[in-house]
Amino acid sequence: MREELKTGKVFIIDLSADAKSVRLDIYVEDDDNSVYHIEMQTTENGNLAKRTRYYQGMIDLGILEKGENYKNLKRSFIIFVCTFDLFGKGRHIYTFENCCIQDCAIRLGDDAVKIILNTKGIMNDITPEMKRVLDFIDGKEASDDYTRELEKEMKSIRGNEKWRLDYMTLQMKYQEKYEQGIEQGIEQGKVQSAIKMLKKNQLSIDDIASYTGLTMEQVEALERDLQNI
Repeated sequence: MREELKTGKVFIIDLSADAKSVRLDIYVEDDDNSVYHIEMQTTENGNLAKRTRYYQGMIDLGILEKGENYKNLKRSFIIFVCTFDLFGKGRHIYTFENCCIQDCAIRLGDDAVKIILNTKGIMNDITPEMKRVLDFIDGKEASDDYTRELEKEMKSIRGNEKWRLDYMTLQMKYQEKYEQGIEQGIEQGKVQSAIKMLKKNQLSIDDIASYTGLTMEQVEALERDLQNI
């Protein structure tokens, strides 16, 4: 881990629902032209590796303006702090960089790093300071000045009613967006089913509307659109 992360040199905590198309628990930019995305993960859902790939793309898109030179891309670190061992090897830290499969000594040099931290690690592969932080995240008592400071800040945040209200409002907005996405998916599925039936020309407009749940006006509009294609 870099010193900027341990000292909190530049911390930007993004709690705005409209700031990014993907929620970043912590987004950091330091003075060394590096970007960090840090996120907690408490449940193993099998998609973490693909999420690192997705977040990488979102970060890069946010850095470069259209037509800007690729050399302006910053070095990026995507960091997941997990309360489980994703790979089951007992390590506290798994670091990934793109390298040549035929010769791992050859690095691609794209300045993209993914780090998976594991609070359940058993190896002696991190500093004592980092071990105490991971232990604290895993539910153990604060054991040094830094983790005690973290504990103090956590208690302060929990006692801040305005922050809690803002956070709950944010969670509600995310839930609304999620439900809207489901509704849009259902509506799209109905439209696709109606289009297939219209193409086969085996059912009446009334039957298609009844089967799909669309109104007759919607089905008629789809039929007109198909005729104009």
